[in-house]
Amino acid sequence: MRKRASSLAGVRTVFLGTSPFAVVVLHRLAESDHRPALVVTRPDRPRGRGRRLLPPPAAEAARELDIELIQPDSVNSEKARERIAAAKPEVVCIAAFGGLIKDPLLSEYEMLNVHPSLLPRWRGAAPIERAIMAGDEISGVSIMRPTADLDAGPVCLQREEPLRPGDDYGTLERRLAALGGELLVEALDERPQCREQAREGITYASKIEGADRRLDPTRPAVELERRVRALHPHVGAYVELPDGVRLGVCRAAVVEGGSPPGRLEAVDGRLLLGTSDGVLELLEVHPPGKRPMGTDAYLRGHAAQIAG
Repeated sequence: MRKRASSLAGVRTVFLGTSPFAVVVLHRLAESDHRPALVVTRPDRPRGRGRRLLPPPAAEAARELDIELIQPDSVNSEKARERIAAAKPEVVCIAAFGGLIKDPLLSEYEMLNVHPSLLPRWRGAAPIERAIMAGDEISGVSIMRPTADLDAGPVCLQREEPLRPGDDYGTLERRLAALGGELLVEALDERPQCREQAREGITYASKIEGADRRLDPTRPAVELERRVRALHPHVGAYVELPDGVRLGVCRAAVVEGGSPPGRLEAVDGRLLLGTSDGVLELLEVHPPGKRPMGTDAYLRGHAAQIAG
């Protein structure tokens, strides 16, 4: 990416981040004049089907970039604060860290947080998912100063990103992460003034829970199709088969037809779910313990299971 012309010398930074979103922002920050002196991320966690202990994406990125790394159990601990202080940051940059930052750390440094929404819309843990679920036409990124109140701090930069037809979490996250990296560097280059958020238009993007994954057939088909996209590929939506097995749904489409809500039927190699106002066709599914596959391939071995 093209470097911006800096209006001042590089700002000494420390970076807090964890997820793939954070990795994109970290790479952009590292190639700028504001390369972090330290990366702080979460401890290694069990991941994948084998539940192997693996580092978070930001830890792997920090090692690749040869940046000093710490993975404290709590960023608010005295030891973590000492390591951050030793790096002598002028600004602490945050992107998808996934941990609560409390006082005194919160008040010890100037902080800039990369939040993937147009605040005050979608404050909270899952702004990308909730924007897609709600059918928003515009998303974006805000660079804001964190406060004790959830994503309520003043905003210094904000830029829109239109949602495209068919966007899922993965495609929208990649664009917002790239935009977030650019805006963070711009904020460090130009040091714009932060302004308090509007008091109107506040919405909250609550954390994705298990219940959010279920495709409730009493809801409209268009709502369920958006839910599939909002949860793909990182969490995944599912339907319940007649025998109680949860069948993951990776892609779906609203199609013409009429069927009672909740009726799941295989018709000519297609898998159709009746909803409150029509039919949702399941185009790609993820059977338990297997890889995602087209519905026609799935039905060749599971049509009887659909029929119950």
